[in-house]
Amino acid sequence: MGKGIAYLVVTIAGVIVVGWVAIAVLHALIGVIAYLIVGALVVGGGVYLYGRAKRAVAPGTRTQRRIEAATKTYRMRNR
Repeated sequence: MGKGIAYLVVTIAGVIVVGWVAIAVLHALIGVIAYLIVGALVVGGGVYLYGRAKRAVAPGTRTQRRIEAATKTYRMRNR
């Protein structure tokens, strides 16, 4: 009878320990995945904004012509 209770207690303790370890590992994996997703979104957003800004100042665009006109006026003024 004593051995049966001891095996039952050890089994319950083992299940609790295995569950605790499994939850800790799952928590760590979910945390890493969350950081990867946030990092990918930040990098992707930066690349998107960089592309938009580069296209906005591309040669022949209105913005580029305004920059060139302002530069020309500035150079003429500071001769």
